[in-house]
Amino acid sequence: MDPADFYTGIVAELYGPLKSFSQAPEPYAVFIQQVSMPALELGCGDGDPLLELRRRGLDVDGVDSSADMLERLRRRADEQDIRATVFHQRMEALNLPCRYRAIFLAGPTFTLLPDDATALAALRGIRAHLAEGGTALVPLFTPAPTPAEQIGRVRTAAAPDGAEFRVSVVAEQRDETARTQTTLLRYERHHGADSTIEERPWTMHWYTPEQFEKLATTVGLAVTAVTDPDGKPASADATDLLHFRLQTTRPPRL
Repeated sequence: MDPADFYTGIVAELYGPLKSFSQAPEPYAVFIQQVSMPALELGCGDGDPLLELRRRGLDVDGVDSSADMLERLRRRADEQDIRATVFHQRMEALNLPCRYRAIFLAGPTFTLLPDDATALAALRGIRAHLAEGGTALVPLFTPAPTPAEQIGRVRTAAAPDGAEFRVSVVAEQRDETARTQTTLLRYERHHGADSTIEERPWTMHWYTPEQFEKLATTVGLAVTAVTDPDGKPASADATDLLHFRLQTTRPPRL
């Protein structure tokens, strides 16, 4: 499945009720306030944390590859009376009308890019949309395999119309050489006699800090800091969520 098509249809519908957590806005609010505005969130999904950042008065646009998720974001923005500018584009094919002082991803969405070539294209787009002196923030992590006892375990949630949502891990494959982990997920919606069931592969592609820095350098971006989400310097062997700050080193090659 094309990664841009994953968060569509039943997955977009189940995303809100079944998500286990929402990205806290504080690390990204601090980042934006440190490096200035305007700001751009890549992979903004259905609006966490973009809508909260907008509510706080920060000048933040959003971009996402899923039209269904952006429709959810717009509905939530209307319900909360928040104005937000969002674009329907792939992260690896950015072509926006302005440049930004701050570009960031909230959480390790970058790991959903399926390979190094796609990641390189995304970094090139980030570089091209950074204003002079701008900074990008890319969170990364190394995913852990799903524990065997969780394979087949079903999580459920109730829909506003009374339907029952379910999601479960059917199977998983991990390739340490390619640095990919593909999890086959089953999504279900049951309402009386009506049922919808779909299985979709969810692939994550990870990097060592050295591998990511090499990709960034290729497109004219330098890693200026690697921290934990609280802004503290990361240890050399850390595999939890790391925040990579990037700044320009030369004109981008488009």
